[in-house]
Amino acid sequence: MISPLNKKDSSSKSLNLESFFLLIKPTKNIYTNTIEKDLVELEIELLIQAGFTNIEISWSNNENWINYVSNLRLKFPSLNLGSASIKNKKSIDDSIKIGCNYSMMRGWDRDLLNYSNSKNHLLIPGIKHLKDLKQAIDLNCKIIKIYPVKDNIELINISQYKNIDFIAAGGLSISDIPLYKSLGYKAIVIGDMGFKNNKIDPKIYEWLRRRSN
Repeated sequence: MISPLNKKDSSSKSLNLESFFLLIKPTKNIYTNTIEKDLVELEIELLIQAGFTNIEISWSNNENWINYVSNLRLKFPSLNLGSASIKNKKSIDDSIKIGCNYSMMRGWDRDLLNYSNSKNHLLIPGIKHLKDLKQAIDLNCKIIKIYPVKDNIELINISQYKNIDFIAAGGLSISDIPLYKSLGYKAIVIGDMGFKNNKIDPKIYEWLRRRSN
């Protein structure tokens, strides 16, 4: 699986990429609804028992977000826990405060990347234009997310960039892993097609069982 990211090292050496990240998007109810909160935590616990730890939580500008994700950090210390949909300095500061191993931008923001670097925090940019990809490479990004990958799979030829580890994202499911691995992507991000209505796609558990056999 993917080993915990080293925030001080943004190179691919800090990753052992072989599969996927699971993106969880908390609803507002999760902060006050104990039943919903417990359901999500049960799913995370089952994933950990199956040997999977690569979870990222979508950042929210909600005063309860820090407490919620901090509690996940404390309850599940083995998680390779990241924050997603990062879009401003506050989201970086919140992620650092919690102790997230890494963060992922939805899109590209040069100033935000520089800010994260100044805080010694690993921020993985989301790229959909060639000009932005060149900027990210010029800023020494070694791990880059292509999002939405289905719109850019023909526009951005990742095989040209030998020293970059690429992650595919945007509308992907567990069944997409073989395709994107064959195209040279090191991992994919699975969002709504992997976690929806507080439930994990059963095919993810099937994939984890096959991998462990």
